[in-house]
Amino acid sequence: MNIHIQQGRVIDPSQALDQVTDVYIHDGRIAAIGAAPSGFVADHTIDAQAHWVLPGMVDLCARLREPGSEYKATLHSELHAAVAGGVTSLACPPDTDPVLDEPGLVEMLKHRAKSQALAHVYPLGAVTRQLQGQLLTEMFALTQAGCVGFTQADHAIVDTQILWRAFEYAASFGYTLFMRAEDPFLAKNGVAHDGEVASRLGLKGIPAAAESIALQTMLRIAQATGAKLHIARVSSAEAVTLIREAKQSGMLLTADTSIQHLHLTEMDIGYFNSQVHLKPPVRTQRDQAALSAGLLDGTIDAICSDHTPVDDDAKLLPFPESHAGASAVELLLPLTLKWATQVNASPTFALSKISANPANILQIAAGTLTVGAIADVVVLDPQHEWRIMRDRLISQGKNTPFLNHHLFGKVTHTLSQGRVVFQAA
Repeated sequence: MNIHIQQGRVIDPSQALDQVTDVYIHDGRIAAIGAAPSGFVADHTIDAQAHWVLPGMVDLCARLREPGSEYKATLHSELHAAVAGGVTSLACPPDTDPVLDEPGLVEMLKHRAKSQALAHVYPLGAVTRQLQGQLLTEMFALTQAGCVGFTQADHAIVDTQILWRAFEYAASFGYTLFMRAEDPFLAKNGVAHDGEVASRLGLKGIPAAAESIALQTMLRIAQATGAKLHIARVSSAEAVTLIREAKQSGMLLTADTSIQHLHLTEMDIGYFNSQVHLKPPVRTQRDQAALSAGLLDGTIDAICSDHTPVDDDAKLLPFPESHAGASAVELLLPLTLKWATQVNASPTFALSKISANPANILQIAAGTLTVGAIADVVVLDPQHEWRIMRDRLISQGKNTPFLNHHLFGKVTHTLSQGRVVFQAA
């Protein structure tokens, strides 16, 4: 099908492009930007006047809850939520049931996701079997099955010798390790940042040192083994400083933070609001400011949704017993633009953190509108003001700390491989 997207403000960070022009799509790929290709006849035209035309967003962490936890969410529900929010490519961690530690499971997930014909799903394989931190998985076989990297999700490898071997294995084949830094002993049974709010509410805290201590170990092992390391979901000022220093020393390293940590602090827990029970926990205003500064100076490369659908029964428990996580894949784009406004960053810069940069980290062909690229395209009405309401969320998980917040920026069309997979009513 030939699609003509007409007179939109085309913003593509991968090309430093920001201008009002036309986009032409042929056979699932970007055919031209500006002038129409010779002989081009549109089968479908999208009027994008006063709208933005963007590359599809790339999310570095979105739990789809399938296989094993379909009562929380399904591929069908979460991929529909993703494209409604302009996310056309996403990486899913391996903490499913069963764990993604066998090639057959990865192939099954890829097949099921492809059959939905919505967003592209890129599995991250488990570093150790069952995420137990004891036996390494067959990373080569998992890569052949479709994994684009490896992670322990929220499960630590306590034995540093096994951690060293995992980094050596990954370095031997050039695989990227997506590791969240947290010392499991300092974080044990913790549910909030170890600070004033947790003390006042009597909640078990997780100190920022739990992140920085584990991070120091990972950085040292990565430096010694030459492994490609991505630090996932950074939450503290201490960690930002360590990553900045490592990059300045010449170490090849990337990092991301979640959109929740850019907008929330420990104060948002209020009186035991379990919607703000997140992992890692939201921390102080100082930490929040350091995360923004890290994004602005390039220390942190990307923003992810850390999408974690949770069923109502598990979220409505008392704060310490409730399940951690927020549903955010369909909010990633507007919340990133809101952050950009707050810190006076350009749309091009902010969008690079959720399109071109994460695509480069995953080493996938996405997050770009270059001619010849797969036509994953988003049309956004930047002036559309809307309120986040539970019954309007497409995700099966209605758990979000942003309920009733007002946002600007609403997706009107999402194209995946040149097909319109979402159109606002």
